[in-house]
Amino acid sequence: MSQQINNYDENDIQVLEGLEAVRKRPGMYIGSTGPGGLHHLVYEIVDNSIDEALAGFCTEINVEILEGDIIRVSDNGRGIPVGIHPKEGISAATVVYTILHAGGKFGGGGYKVSGGLHGVGASVVNALSEWLELTVKDGQHVYFQRFERGNYSEQLKVIGDTTETGTSVMFKADGEIFESTVYDYEILLKRLREQAFLNAGIRIVFTDKRDSENIQSETLHYEGGIRQFVEHIHETRGLESLSGEVIYISGMQGDSFAEIAMQYNDSYNEVILSFANNIHTKDGGSHETGFKNALTKVVNEYGKKMGLLKEKEKLTGDDVREGLTAIISVKLTECEFEGQTKGRLGNPEVKPFVEKLVQEKLMNFLEENPETGKLIFEKSISALKAREAAKKAREAERSKNAFGKSPMPEKLADCSERDNRYTEIYIVEGDSAGGSAKQGRDRRYQAILSLWGKMLNVEKARVDRIYGNDKLAPVVTALGTGIGEDFDIEKLRYGKVIIMADADVDGMHIRTLLLTFFFRYMRPLITNGNVYIAQPPLFKVERKKEVRYAFSDEERDRYIAELSEDGKYKDVATQRYKGLGEMDPEQLWETTMDPERRTIVKIGMEDALKADEIFTILMGDKVEPRRLFIEKNAKFAQNLDV
Repeated sequence: MSQQINNYDENDIQVLEGLEAVRKRPGMYIGSTGPGGLHHLVYEIVDNSIDEALAGFCTEINVEILEGDIIRVSDNGRGIPVGIHPKEGISAATVVYTILHAGGKFGGGGYKVSGGLHGVGASVVNALSEWLELTVKDGQHVYFQRFERGNYSEQLKVIGDTTETGTSVMFKADGEIFESTVYDYEILLKRLREQAFLNAGIRIVFTDKRDSENIQSETLHYEGGIRQFVEHIHETRGLESLSGEVIYISGMQGDSFAEIAMQYNDSYNEVILSFANNIHTKDGGSHETGFKNALTKVVNEYGKKMGLLKEKEKLTGDDVREGLTAIISVKLTECEFEGQTKGRLGNPEVKPFVEKLVQEKLMNFLEENPETGKLIFEKSISALKAREAAKKAREAERSKNAFGKSPMPEKLADCSERDNRYTEIYIVEGDSAGGSAKQGRDRRYQAILSLWGKMLNVEKARVDRIYGNDKLAPVVTALGTGIGEDFDIEKLRYGKVIIMADADVDGMHIRTLLLTFFFRYMRPLITNGNVYIAQPPLFKVERKKEVRYAFSDEERDRYIAELSEDGKYKDVATQRYKGLGEMDPEQLWETTMDPERRTIVKIGMEDALKADEIFTILMGDKVEPRRLFIEKNAKFAQNLDV
């Protein structure tokens, strides 16, 4: 989508308000001063270059992490206007970097479509940087200006001549503002790859130069745009597509543009990612609702038209989205985002636009490609049958317990407290560890549920197989919430659900199986912050009567050195715990269960897509993606508690 707007000059830069609040309340502008906010600085500068690409004037963006975690973003766009701003009396480029809500996105005609923080990005990055250096090429001269914490001592000045155009921004995030100023290569790579998919044809070159002996570089360039985005998701997750090609739909309504890429795969889970002006709308909105409504309607109509759907049968949205991967991208002149995090698109006119577009073009595609249409329909009917089977299983469970409360599991040692603000349940692997935990716990508020045998991998099973499963049923009954559409967080019997497994490969497998189950069928437990991972020690280090517990090799070595007498290690005994069952009740309480001394890790949903991807890779059928993931993350294995 290209909008040729050539009259972009100092008159297009409009000023709305000053910059004084940014350093005082950075969280209002970038979300947080943690890793999320730090990486957001890079996104904002890149978004400005992306806006130039959307306007049709930029084809390549270079993003570099330099030594000292300095960021440099360069593009070959038109270059920020350098003329004197009519109202401010200084260079328009200086205005953009020093005054909040100043930019070419406020009705001046600079951009028809833009992402970013509605134009506050450049000035916010400048305000939150220890220093920032701006270089602009306008086809005649090279201009330069340096800022320090948003302030400048010299005006924008000419430092050379050139026939090129473009903007280069180099900055160092302010250590006085951020918890850490160290960038994560993978986090930035994921975002930049996303941008390259969403803007077909643009070239983003991302290079990490912090380690001169190990420079990482990746060129992100996808002529296929969001079609390749769908293929990338399937490839990284090891999913097999059900049809040969990605279905692609696009259309315009006035200045609004929408495109959808979709393909079904052999899994039981849906992945729908929606974007508005390149911003990920993680909470959906009008564009996503329009797509879902149209998809359900089209597949039902297709089934009736082809005589594949029985008279009283009707597919639900969940049925038609099982195993679907879809990317929805809209580009609008003005996006109305709901909520501070801009997670949901609110523009009401987008829903009927997307709905009509998908209804017309998807029905045409299915009629012209009957083999693909039949595969999609059969997948949906299979989901319908599984849903009906699950309903029967659910009703059978309900009728079993119709005359009283469901009996608590045999292997549950409950606590006496009933207020879930204080209670916690340890889900423990194995009877011996469960026995130690039962004896070592505080019976007033700590419950213990022992698991045994191999648990069902829900990544490879539909919901109808979950009900009544002898390994999962005790967990569901003990927690009291139900699962799937029956889930009710208000019925949760324990405020903390703590998974306690051995610190080895088998223990990691148990943790992953349980987390997959919670993620797929009891997700509010995770979003509500109720799920934790216990951290049992790996070593016991002892000298005479002094005992210390170590949670890593480094900690073990430090304790050995501290406890040794005059550097002699002979009196120091070290025990490696192979499993929780090796600890007596007192040790288990001291190290893993005592709230005053234990370490437990809360499982969060900061990135639902990443979690979804990890579960699919680790618990899916394909070996290669799992091998690659484990190799890549081997160095983090001791902390791989999601």
